[in-house]
Amino acid sequence: MNHALKDPIDQAALLERVSAFAREVVAPGAIVWERERRVGREAIDQAAAFGLCGIEAPREHGGLGLPFSMKVKVTERLAAADFGFAMSLINTQNVSFKLLRDAVPEVAARYVPGLIAGKLIGCTALTEPHAGSDFGAIKTLATKVDGGWRISGRKAWIVNAPIADVVILFAQTEAGAGPRGIAGFVVDARQAGFIHETGFDLAGQHTIGAGGFTLDGYLAADNEMLQPPGLAFKSAMTSINGARTYIAAMACGMVGEALRIAAEYGERRTTFGEPLAAHQGWGWRLAEASAELAACRLMVAHAASRIDDGLDAQIEAAQAKLLSTRMADRQIAALAQAMGAEGLREVHPFGRHQVGARVSNFVDGSTEVMLDRIAAGVRRSAAAAG
Repeated sequence: MNHALKDPIDQAALLERVSAFAREVVAPGAIVWERERRVGREAIDQAAAFGLCGIEAPREHGGLGLPFSMKVKVTERLAAADFGFAMSLINTQNVSFKLLRDAVPEVAARYVPGLIAGKLIGCTALTEPHAGSDFGAIKTLATKVDGGWRISGRKAWIVNAPIADVVILFAQTEAGAGPRGIAGFVVDARQAGFIHETGFDLAGQHTIGAGGFTLDGYLAADNEMLQPPGLAFKSAMTSINGARTYIAAMACGMVGEALRIAAEYGERRTTFGEPLAAHQGWGWRLAEASAELAACRLMVAHAASRIDDGLDAQIEAAQAKLLSTRMADRQIAALAQAMGAEGLREVHPFGRHQVGARVSNFVDGSTEVMLDRIAAGVRRSAAAAG
């Protein structure tokens, strides 16, 4: 495949290349990666060759310099082939962008070229065994010492954890201080004090690279603090609105691909003397999926446009994630049923997508957290109207 992009970047051409890459590389690769219970590392190298590890990074730093909304469109197309791979790749992209935004130039220069080239894998570490959606409850402790910070603790449920080279890590600087004590650091997973752990055994979607790691007296230099206490928590919460938006897009991508496969199958499969697609009840099932998918894509686009414009998108992102992930849970199962036993074949993504839809309901804030955020917004609106 020739993935070379013209200059200036043709966004439509990029999306066509992403779709071809997802179809020709990720979809068949995901079958193998799931059997082997691993991240599709070799495909990340290929994706990096046409810029997908630096979508938002400025062009002067080797990135594509594209807006957040383009990242959302890319993730939808990748997740159409495999949710886990899309999550793994986009987490490396996120680290390259955040280091350029938040790290001092000498620290960014140490890692960003390798991340954008796909030679280094990135991850962001918030959650811990006892602290998931309750981010303020993290206990990984960073203690000030001469020349830096000594960090100890354990992280869990981190995308890319088993293979990460560069970590954006959040740690508490004052035990019991909650959100106001949390700071952000860049951590080199190849250095002393960082202990990799085996990835988690899951029901599926091992391509996400979910796992944990331990820090045992890891020393971060003073200039490796990305956000000081008081600012890191706010930065993480702002970033998570973006994550919720592209998770919603990924849910749409999985449903879109399931719908495409089911529609094609319905045209060629004959039952009772006519194409399956000619049966009214069967067609209605696909029509419902199509209608819900269209609505969820509009919600994703609205949230993404607000983020592009620098506007608050907390409620819009939560609404998009809530409805899109619920829709994926329901419609992938319905479309798999429409396929009959054929949908069980490994060549089709229905099984992987059903697990991916379940994962999408947990990552970057559970469905229940989304409901809390939306309810708080409703109360604020009611108070303002009163």
